Amino acid sequence: MTLVERDGGAARPEGAGSRDRTHRVSGAPDGLDERLREFAGRPAVTGGLGKDPVNLPMIRHWCEAMGDAHPAYRGPEAVAPPTMLQAWTMGGLSGHTDRSSAHEELFALLDGAGYTSVVATDCEQEYLRPLRPGDEITFDTVIESVSARKTTALGAGRFVTTRTDVRADGDLAGTHRFRILKYAPAVRPPKAAAPAARRPRPVINRDNAGFWDGVAAHRLLIQRCGDCAALRFPWLPGCADCGSREWDTVEASGAGTVFSYVVMHHPPFPAFTPPYAVGLIELAEGVRMISDVVGVPHDEVRIGMPVRLEFLRVDEELELPVFRAGGED
Repeated sequence: MTLVERDGGAARPEGAGSRDRTHRVSGAPDGLDERLREFAGRPAVTGGLGKDPVNLPMIRHWCEAMGDAHPAYRGPEAVAPPTMLQAWTMGGLSGHTDRSSAHEELFALLDGAGYTSVVATDCEQEYLRPLRPGDEITFDTVIESVSARKTTALGAGRFVTTRTDVRADGDLAGTHRFRILKYAPAVRPPKAAAPAARRPRPVINRDNAGFWDGVAAHRLLIQRCGDCAALRFPWLPGCADCGSREWDTVEASGAGTVFSYVVMHHPPFPAFTPPYAVGLIELAEGVRMISDVVGVPHDEVRIGMPVRLEFLRVDEELELPVFRAGGED
């Protein structure tokens, strides 16, 4: 999350509405404001030394990461992109060893007051001369200010502003002003429990409404062609064998076997707890349908396993045909 300064130093998340604007509030521990103000003007780094001179490989990596193909940053006359100003002063994974005691004292005081989290809010840079490969970088950092207590969308905290003067071979090359928020994370109210996920609703139309009417009556109905008597499932408006649009239904006995199956592990889907078995069931009448296999662990489902139809109410609105393992009469 990036924060930008608003309203005299208060911060809010970018894009947040006016309700998130911060304001000065009371409640600081006795004497803390005065103690924090005493840090203004104290050095945080004196005579810091850049870990590497300005060099072409770092310039190249920076430009590749930023997608900046400007010709000024390549070749024998290359200069460093101005926005790399801070990069030459950074400590890397090994960190800095040249910070003053004032920096550590300030952060210890803020931590002790409960401001244990930190987020960068903004920076300002001023460029005075280009940095060129071979320049040796030195820098001095001063604590410019520590704000009064503010409340933000993240929580109450203090803004700490530092200014770093960057020199190249002894010449002032630019100034980097950096601001952070040291804050105590706001206590968020617990979220209300999400309603239980529901099974997907079947799409019911004029071609399959009769099937779902049968399910509601605890009958598993199979279409039968009115001309060639071929059975078909799922329901279709016409016969795949002879093309006839005439049909009636027969009721399945409920007996069947597992013709094939899969065990679902991923991706997770609301209302289903993986792993679970999904079976292709061959009914005694010869047609096949996809359904849940219940009454047995997912890893014990087997091809050829006998199953028997039953109806499972999954919520107050939906009942489904499923098949229970071990369904011999």
